[in-house]
Amino acid sequence: MDSSVYAFVEDLRGEGVERVLDRISAYGVRGVTVGAVHHASRDVTPHGLSRLTIRHDGAHFTPPPDLFAGLRLAPVPGYQDAFDGLREACAQRSMKLHGWTVFLRNATLGMKHPDVTVRDCFGDRGSLTDLCPAHPDVREYAVALARAVARLGVDSVVAESLHFRPLRPQRSFVPLGPMDTYLFGLCFCDYCMRRATDLGVNADVARDECARIVGGVFDGDPAAQGEVTRAALTAYAGPEVVAYARARSETVTTLVSEVASAVADEGSKLVFIDSTGAVKGYTDGLPTPGLAAHDAWQLGVDLVALGDLVPAFGVLAYARDAARVADDVGAYLRSVGKDREVRAVLRPGHPDSDSADRLVAKARGAKAAGALAVDFYAYGLAPHPVLDRIPAALDL
Repeated sequence: MDSSVYAFVEDLRGEGVERVLDRISAYGVRGVTVGAVHHASRDVTPHGLSRLTIRHDGAHFTPPPDLFAGLRLAPVPGYQDAFDGLREACAQRSMKLHGWTVFLRNATLGMKHPDVTVRDCFGDRGSLTDLCPAHPDVREYAVALARAVARLGVDSVVAESLHFRPLRPQRSFVPLGPMDTYLFGLCFCDYCMRRATDLGVNADVARDECARIVGGVFDGDPAAQGEVTRAALTAYAGPEVVAYARARSETVTTLVSEVASAVADEGSKLVFIDSTGAVKGYTDGLPTPGLAAHDAWQLGVDLVALGDLVPAFGVLAYARDAARVADDVGAYLRSVGKDREVRAVLRPGHPDSDSADRLVAKARGAKAAGALAVDFYAYGLAPHPVLDRIPAALDL
């Protein structure tokens, strides 16, 4: 069974490439998935160079000049020597190297070019972190970025945030329900509106209806409760909003198709990850009802369509329960097709796994459900005793 451990470039810089790869190799995993392009964050890193690591938006390699010549958006420079000699070091240990790439989550680019970010139903650029996948400049940037990572010689480009992202306000004293939050997070920029219109959607009506509903909650109307489903969306917001939501999937599908083709042209393959599993269970390992594959549409992800375009998928199985992990993997395979490679991404420690036995049960559940690989997230975020659970999870 294939496997890898996710790692950050700060791990390699802080502890040393040889030391990190030796430890990961000793777990019995077959590869390492290194953050070639990552977003800003502030993380507790229990065995890092510092115990609190500040990460900045950055591409951790030198971008080929020909790929970004003439493009408006270019990668934010990070640690540009991070991949120097890394492939050779992995090859010496018979390990695969995967390039983990965060595509459309980038506050640095968003603040520099606000017009390429999402715009809500009130006309506000509410999240300068989120680049809109419908914007032509963003699409060109994503394709060029995928080619650049593939040219590092990686065995795969692991794509994160290659879709719309949900609204995640830091503070809200307005009791927005799940449905109101979903509607508030829809993008109504000119390019999203135009794409929807081209598909026969009355985008103006959809935008106005979202503004009416969310604005009503701001004015004291009761928030809608319950899970966001297509049926509930139809009843709550009407058919034009549902049609607009479907149009988002065309935007994401065509972009992912272009990225997958670019990666293949460079001799690598795309592993597509949608964030639904993280949206559901990231905080506590207790995902909300509804399997990730069934709710991916909320981020504009049409897994059935992508199954014909993408060779491999990563399932963020952020759950304490082994049965839930198996159900999520099985649902993905039913959506993308049994011939697709599905990789289950597990967290070996808090908040998902309180013991080696629990991690082993989830790895077994993923394999029984049809996963061809189990990956572990993430080296720098988990204490060494937690990482030491990995060998048992691979001894299946």
